[in-house]
Amino acid sequence: MLIASSFFSALLDVAAESAPYLFLGITAAALLRAFVPEQRVYELLGRDSFRSVFLASAIGVPLPLCSCSVIPAATALRQCGASRGATISFLISTPETGVDSIGITYALMDPIMTLIRPVAAFVTALVTGTAVGLLPASTDASPPREPVADDGCCSSEGCGADTAGPPTGWRESVLNGFRYAFGPLLEDLAPWLMVGFVLAALLAVAIPDGILANIPSGWISSLLMMVIAAPLYVCAAAATPIAAALVLKGLDPGAALVFLLVGPATNITTILVVSRFMGNRVLGIYLGGVTTCALLFGVAVNIIYSGLGIDASAVMATAGDSRITPVQAVSVIALMALLGYHLSRRLWPRPQAGDESSVSSVLR
Repeated sequence: MLIASSFFSALLDVAAESAPYLFLGITAAALLRAFVPEQRVYELLGRDSFRSVFLASAIGVPLPLCSCSVIPAATALRQCGASRGATISFLISTPETGVDSIGITYALMDPIMTLIRPVAAFVTALVTGTAVGLLPASTDASPPREPVADDGCCSSEGCGADTAGPPTGWRESVLNGFRYAFGPLLEDLAPWLMVGFVLAALLAVAIPDGILANIPSGWISSLLMMVIAAPLYVCAAAATPIAAALVLKGLDPGAALVFLLVGPATNITTILVVSRFMGNRVLGIYLGGVTTCALLFGVAVNIIYSGLGIDASAVMATAGDSRITPVQAVSVIALMALLGYHLSRRLWPRPQAGDESSVSSVLR
């Protein structure tokens, strides 16, 4: 009984800390949807150049697409003429971070990790995409004729030019953006957020405090997190409470960053899609770029915390010390209601004409 009480208390704490910042991130996603023209993005990413790789890396950072959603979005970009390097950059920076996960990182971790996480995602995407762009064209596999849906939870509807629709005023654009953000986007994120919250609560209850401090910090702990994270199918927002819980149990912050970068960017489905449509040489650069950059940033993060004399576990522990505020209480109630609604839609779908049940692209 005591264990169950501790679990639900930890679950409430994690959800309450995350909810207000998650809503801020979803609002930002709605505005991105409303005001960023998709067709322009396709045009900017078409040339096989450093500029297109840079833009793809930058565009992917704020987009709140999860590991599930980014695969069809990236294949749609490739189908519409985006270069290999730009497609790979988008495939890395988009799932590794986003406006939603940046907010949760600030809530559950600290400002240092909040800043370094998107920077690391951008640099990883830029370096890897540039390396892919240096390959000769003969190594490229045939681009997909149809967008790929990984497990039925996401789909892509082709180029922006085909789905642009009639022009609308800014009010209608904003309304459509919020319909998207609190509809298909949150529906895609719902199961992964719940998994992240539950795992974080389980870790808080089941793992004794400080036990992970026995794992040698640095390369060993980072390599361990890389091995654990690589096959996982987890979005950036869901990975954050798990990483925060691991740090609280003694994991060094560099290894936690490795988990945050590798987990969302690599999974079995992504590996298969990259191999099939871009070739094994591109896949090798993709995996090598993600893991190498993650390990190097992990080392850099440990150096920063050590140099500043900051105990990451002590700093992040303060996130759960204060009482739940009225804003947090309202936010967590609203969040649980929305997650429950969207989970029920996924479990018991009710097909409707014209219902957009999955995310093809946050920019469309």
